[in-house]
Amino acid sequence: MAETGTQVQKKEAQVPERMERTRANRVYTPQVDIIEGPDNIVVTADMPGVDDKSVDISLEKNILSIYGRVEDMSFDNHRPLFTEYGTGDYERSFTLSDEIDRERIQASVKNGVLKVVLPKVAAAKSRKIAVTAEV
Repeated sequence: MAETGTQVQKKEAQVPERMERTRANRVYTPQVDIIEGPDNIVVTADMPGVDDKSVDISLEKNILSIYGRVEDMSFDNHRPLFTEYGTGDYERSFTLSDEIDRERIQASVKNGVLKVVLPKVAAAKSRKIAVTAEV
């Protein structure tokens, strides 16, 4: 029996907007520092093992999502007896306010430290307002 139009619409509505990743690796929440300056907000995230080719940053609606992939450690024909350092991917999301200029967001990574610069829109920058005396 063929599906009616309403049944198809119901099935489409059940599909999540964001698909889950299906890797066997652990997923860590990277530690971040968030620093606000007069012209921008800088987010610095510690993501050991991540480089520019293995990090994805996306902006959907007001959600800035960071995802970093880390390759499993290779022991070259050796069997680890004990390991304290866990490896895995990194994932974190932030909700942006309207004071961020979404078109000018920049990101860079060096030595496993991701730096995301979120410039403020002109209206959100603080400024000094001159006061004059009335005569």
